[in-house]
Amino acid sequence: MRGADLILQGGQVLTMVPGARPAQAVALSGDRVLAVGSDAEVARRRGPDTRVIDLGGRTLVPGLIDAHAHMEREGLKTLRPSLAHARSIADVLAVVAAEAARKPPGSWIVTMPVGQPPFYFGGPSNLAEGRMPDRHELDAAAPDHLVYIPGLFGNWGVPPGHSALNSRALALHRIDDATCPDCSGLTIELGADGQPNGVIVETNKRPLIEFSILTQVPAFGFEDRLEGLRRSLPLYHAFGTTSIYEGHGSSPETIAVYRRLWEEGGLTMRTRLCVSPTWSNVQEARLAMRDWLSYARGRGTGDPMLSVGGVYIGLGGDKAAASAVRRALPNTGWMGFVEWANRIEDFSDYAWLAAEYDLRVHSVVVDRLAEVLDVFEAIDARFPLAARRWVVEHVGHVTAEDIGRVRRLGIMVTSIPFYMLWKNGASRLSDEARQEQFLPQRALLEAGLPLAAGSDNIPVSLFTAAWASVARQERTTGRVVGPGQALDRLQALQTVTRNGAFLSFEEDRKGTLAPGHWADLAVLDADPLTVPVDALAHIRAELTLVGGRAVHGQPFLQAQSS
Repeated sequence: MRGADLILQGGQVLTMVPGARPAQAVALSGDRVLAVGSDAEVARRRGPDTRVIDLGGRTLVPGLIDAHAHMEREGLKTLRPSLAHARSIADVLAVVAAEAARKPPGSWIVTMPVGQPPFYFGGPSNLAEGRMPDRHELDAAAPDHLVYIPGLFGNWGVPPGHSALNSRALALHRIDDATCPDCSGLTIELGADGQPNGVIVETNKRPLIEFSILTQVPAFGFEDRLEGLRRSLPLYHAFGTTSIYEGHGSSPETIAVYRRLWEEGGLTMRTRLCVSPTWSNVQEARLAMRDWLSYARGRGTGDPMLSVGGVYIGLGGDKAAASAVRRALPNTGWMGFVEWANRIEDFSDYAWLAAEYDLRVHSVVVDRLAEVLDVFEAIDARFPLAARRWVVEHVGHVTAEDIGRVRRLGIMVTSIPFYMLWKNGASRLSDEARQEQFLPQRALLEAGLPLAAGSDNIPVSLFTAAWASVARQERTTGRVVGPGQALDRLQALQTVTRNGAFLSFEEDRKGTLAPGHWADLAVLDADPLTVPVDALAHIRAELTLVGGRAVHGQPFLQAQSS
């Protein structure tokens, strides 16, 4: 019998195998789990060269699977100067002046938004003056540079976003008192002299300002995105995440960035992507699906670290916004995907084509699940979907009838509990009659559906998603949204571990700790089953392994080994 390379013992091992009791130890061999059981049982796998880690009672879980990660965004945030510490306009101007001192004249200074990450709630209300710096103040701080302080990316916080530019940046974009944005949701503020004061307010959830009137602001380039992705990996691993699933779709350039890092051997996250296409009509879509997306058909193409399969098809959206984003390609700003503007009729046309060419469909549905299921049921009569595992993302309002239809069609369901419940749940409080149908996680699980949860990059930790699934509190009042749909701790862990594996047809190799499965695991700094509820959101990983290799917590590994 071959000895293990590594044994982790003396802890609580939550295998997440349905019905299994907690174990004490796990043995790894190469990139696989060799054995799971009691300390005594697993000790039989010890060989002369086995490294042994004493867990000291800590909890060990399978590596977490983020079903809606937008992982590449997190590192991008670190490429620009932070204003998180700023409590006054003077603080903001000090950052701008420091950047001006180190950058050559004529270059751009672009910062992060005003406010506290990861949400940037309140924007300029975080500053003592309650407003953004104007063009004249920015001119004084950086007279020889172009300055741009962007507003928040609406998915992080809550619009409006407040941007500020100096005079050079305004002049480059020819913004004056007669400027009329070609996208709605933008307001150019005017000063006492009737001219733009440098502040632009945007109410769009996904900012279009850089795709519309500020097209000369330096976009994130390929190398920026590559470096951002490198920086994102350890930030996600620090919370025990070992796999991501980008069901919202990735633009061609985003996929290329992941591929480059994979080719370099630097992709330490098991990454599953789907295509966010650039077509503008059904004719273009047919050609793309027929001629260029063969690699993404069925279960897709790839290896254990990177695979691409299926397409994202959007529903809803604004035509002017989608057009502006397409003009800016390959730049997608913070999104990483291509914006859409589809009526349900358009959605249906694209979905039918996808079925014909065996491309898995992914779509964010929120409260439009019933409409999407109407389309899917019509398609199912011609192209049976049960084995294809099409995915509905970001579910919101779901009825009992919807759940039955989802089961019959074999549809996968993903949820974003922190975003939907904590961040945006206030809007659901007035609809008491339907609260139990809003993100009905318990009903979905009890129906036997492998409901998976994602972070949506707000924030990166899946333990915030687990907490939201248990607490279901919204942030403005602390009230519980649909209390009957609250999950217990183990169910919440299920949505961020084993259920995510079904999205990529990998339930036989990840998401649970069982012999032969990949050695993806996390040792936690607290027990998610017993920690106080509010502390659940703050759990971190002390050690994260992907394929038996430490991607986070090397000091822990060294300190605890014998």
